[in-house]
Amino acid sequence: MAFLTEPEPERGVALPVRPGIRRVVAPNRGPMTYHGTNTYLIDAPGGLMVLDPGPDDAAHVAAVLAAAGPVARILLSHTHHDHVGALPALRAATGAPVYAWHEPAVPEVAPDVMLRDGDAVDGWRAVFTPGHAADHVCFAGPDGLLFSADHVMSWSSSIVSPPGGEMAAYFASLRRLLERSDTLYLPGHGPPLPDPHPFVRDLLAHRMAREDAVLAALGTAPRSTAALMDQLYSQVDQHLRRAAERNVLAHLLKLRDEGQAADGPEGWINPTISNRK
Repeated sequence: MAFLTEPEPERGVALPVRPGIRRVVAPNRGPMTYHGTNTYLIDAPGGLMVLDPGPDDAAHVAAVLAAAGPVARILLSHTHHDHVGALPALRAATGAPVYAWHEPAVPEVAPDVMLRDGDAVDGWRAVFTPGHAADHVCFAGPDGLLFSADHVMSWSSSIVSPPGGEMAAYFASLRRLLERSDTLYLPGHGPPLPDPHPFVRDLLAHRMAREDAVLAALGTAPRSTAALMDQLYSQVDQHLRRAAERNVLAHLLKLRDEGQAADGPEGWINPTISNRK
């Protein structure tokens, strides 16, 4: 796949993205977060909205507050820590209501406004896209813009880590975005993604090919997720091995639900091969 890159962004300031949209990139650079989490500042008719406060980092919170001014609403794409760690501090400093999926994966988040699919928030509409996280929401707005958060990122594919991550839902959510007419994605990490449909199709094809490879690696002898990961991700960076194994598990659970894999105390097998003997 052809991923996008960008230079190291300036820290502690709001960087323009589109008219009325800026981002403050958190200082949580890493193999899973690229240069850091994008905290978006969105001008809206009802006042400024902050999408995804970012990690629990006092300097990042201070930069968001300095750039934002009065905050009318706080929106959450999902409740992974690198997106909501700063929520308590930002909530306390602004008193702004929090809008998030009505069944947050982290109950402590306790949104003030519980969103459902299709709900509108001052010109932006919630698009439920589970898969990377069970409570993942994109936000669709004017001019073909979509805040795609961690469901689709321009710099990398997304991890799907059970139990919160679920591969069948991820497939379905990718297909849902392909049915939409959005023309620019603003992801939770990395640069904007123009003309996103070819990229999403590649993501889906990549995941389908990986699932085929997982299934082909299964036989009648039980295999562990670690062994399958070693075979299927032999070139992966050492820092990403754990994430790769979680993706393998997500594929296996999907295959199990479809009757194409079975797990036991010694590992995973393909039961359809056993049944043919």
